[in-house]
Amino acid sequence: MTWLEKSMLSKALLRLGAGAARHPWRVIAAWLIAATLAVLAAIAFGGRNADSMTVPGLDSQRAAELIERAGTGQEGMTAQVVVTPRDGGATFLDHGSARTALARLQTEVRRLPHVLGTSDPAGALDAGGDTTVRGGLVSADGRIAVVRVQYPDQSRLSAKDLDALVDLGDRLRADLPLRIEMGGDLFYAFSTPEGGVSELIGILAAAAILFLAFGSLVAAALPIGMAVFGLTVGVATMTVLAGVTDVPTFAPVLGSMVGLGVGIDYALFVLARHREYLARGFDPREAAGRAVATAGRPVVFAGGTVVVSILGMAVANVPFMTVGGFAVSIVVLTMVLASVTLLPALLGAAGPRLARAGRIGRALRTRKSARLARRRDPAAGGAHAAGWGRWIGHVSRHPVPYAVGAAGLLLTAALPVLGLRVGLPDDGSLPHSRTERRAYDLVAEGFGPGINGPLVIAADPAGDPGALDRLVATVAADPGIASVAPTHIDRATGIATLVVFPTTSPQDKATADTIARLRTDVLPTAIGHGPARAHVGGAAASLSDVGRRTSERLPLFVATVLAMSFLLLMLVFRSILVPLKAVLLNLLSIGAAYGVMVAVFQWGWGGALIGLEATVPIVSFIPMFLFAILFGLSMDYEVFLLSRVREEYLRTGDNGRAIVDGISGTARIITSAALIMVAVFLSFAVTDDPSTKMFGLGLATAIFIDATVVRMVLVPATMTLLGRANWWLPKWLDSLLPGGPVGAGDTGDTEAGCMGEAPRSRLVDR
Repeated sequence: MTWLEKSMLSKALLRLGAGAARHPWRVIAAWLIAATLAVLAAIAFGGRNADSMTVPGLDSQRAAELIERAGTGQEGMTAQVVVTPRDGGATFLDHGSARTALARLQTEVRRLPHVLGTSDPAGALDAGGDTTVRGGLVSADGRIAVVRVQYPDQSRLSAKDLDALVDLGDRLRADLPLRIEMGGDLFYAFSTPEGGVSELIGILAAAAILFLAFGSLVAAALPIGMAVFGLTVGVATMTVLAGVTDVPTFAPVLGSMVGLGVGIDYALFVLARHREYLARGFDPREAAGRAVATAGRPVVFAGGTVVVSILGMAVANVPFMTVGGFAVSIVVLTMVLASVTLLPALLGAAGPRLARAGRIGRALRTRKSARLARRRDPAAGGAHAAGWGRWIGHVSRHPVPYAVGAAGLLLTAALPVLGLRVGLPDDGSLPHSRTERRAYDLVAEGFGPGINGPLVIAADPAGDPGALDRLVATVAADPGIASVAPTHIDRATGIATLVVFPTTSPQDKATADTIARLRTDVLPTAIGHGPARAHVGGAAASLSDVGRRTSERLPLFVATVLAMSFLLLMLVFRSILVPLKAVLLNLLSIGAAYGVMVAVFQWGWGGALIGLEATVPIVSFIPMFLFAILFGLSMDYEVFLLSRVREEYLRTGDNGRAIVDGISGTARIITSAALIMVAVFLSFAVTDDPSTKMFGLGLATAIFIDATVVRMVLVPATMTLLGRANWWLPKWLDSLLPGGPVGAGDTGDTEAGCMGEAPRSRLVDR
């Protein structure tokens, strides 16, 4: 009985793949219908993505709840329109036409749907007086004016409100003698990061790599076609989800990035196995079924690991991260489903054309001949993948220097992590081509950097008449506060809202320190220990709170993912040291990727190469997202590589030969898959949005390190040092684990990426 007959999952995948290959046009038509319905549902019921910072239990959320009780409107969203006379030498103080134009702009903005009101810099100018009288709405030199626009709560808004404001600005720029720039919360919540061009670049790069790998346009086109189908269905489903709940704006871009990477990757593994079976003389339909039964198992395993890891971010208890993770998981699951249904249908429709000459086909024939020669001559082991075999053999003969050197290199790359600072890049990190960046710079120039990130203090005096006076005086005296706006008190509830402006920009660490100081020292001193209470809110405070919570929950999340990965690999490979080594090496590669991100984004090393115009903190939720995604993707390579090594070990009992033959036999396919992922991810690292840049660079760096330094240096070196202990498993533990180990019961039907069941071997317990 072969491993195909032993494994229920393999049998199910065999039937699924063979059925799809026998009836290809039915399956392709079903996917066409599914894609059409998904797109139509997205158009009819879908919503626009929006970022919500609502997080239960945070001090900023308590402030928002107090403001909402007061009904002052300040619990809603804001935008700001920043204007300056188009004549660079003019000011609003001495330029009557500019002042008239400013008044008209204010009137037009107030007429927009859902606008509750605006500030009145034109009225402040007419009132005369110094900059204090002008309420911080006009700069001291009179050149720059800010119209603050108040909107209701985000739940009552949509991207249409942002579009209306932007369209008004475009129209008024042509009519008024003013330079008009815009920014604020509304842009942050409803601006969708650009991804279309990046997706196209990634697809073209992947197509080029696939063509070089397979030497066939048909073979290169099939993974691309499958990935585009899957991405269409997944992203459209995500859009439908956005009509039900707030899906963060980063989710479609991250979903596209990860979906393209894993989709093409999974298709590559299945396609390589299919071509191998064709080269052995199998009928195309049977070859497709066998390819799905063998390579489809690790695809399901790796995809499931990515999904479980991403969904595990719910441990952070940050709703927008949980929803974003769920949305990305939809895309990954769609790609797994496409890999085991749509792809075999495409393979069946292509028929024998995929068996025609190509680099992979020639390599497989050479490999098969070398394998037969190896069986006749044991001394020939590893000669079938000459280049990779020589390299792996060289590393295996010098394991200590390579293990120490590679580990030292990755540890050095990871050192910048010690300086990692989470936050959220503000508009000052955007390129100058964006109006938000130009508005940010004008405001900072006229009023100081803190004006871009006001804090909103909500206070309930609870009958203490002197509490508010003490609060205002104490807050204004804090060295981190530049100015305090007049207090607004709701007569019905007595709740007061106090807008204060820090001396530093929203993303500056000093601003986070100021927020912490207000909460721990300033506010308690001002309101005492009575029933009065006060909380610090506003966008800057909310983002700081989210960053702190994710940092606090990250160790628990990492420990959970590590434990889950260890148990899964122990179950798959029937070993203690192999999964332990895998977990540690994956942790090392991800740490190195984090270090590169800190060096580029916080220190500015090489930032110009990806269009980064200013240093920024690491976005608070990105380390957790990256860890979840990368651990799942690295498990993909781990299973494909180690399953081949274990197969060779069970066949020969020779640990050294198993390492050389197993790793060199999978090196070509893993390298091609990694190149595709790196190309896709790097294409997103050159977008305007800093968060997208971080995702793209972080994922690309980690995959590159994992497929080179880890898989081709550290894995053979450490496995050589561990020797036969790699496969040690206590008998009592082996008896408790369900199923059997991954390996090869039929060496003729196992190859790179095969996860078939193997017969029990006495070598396991040695």
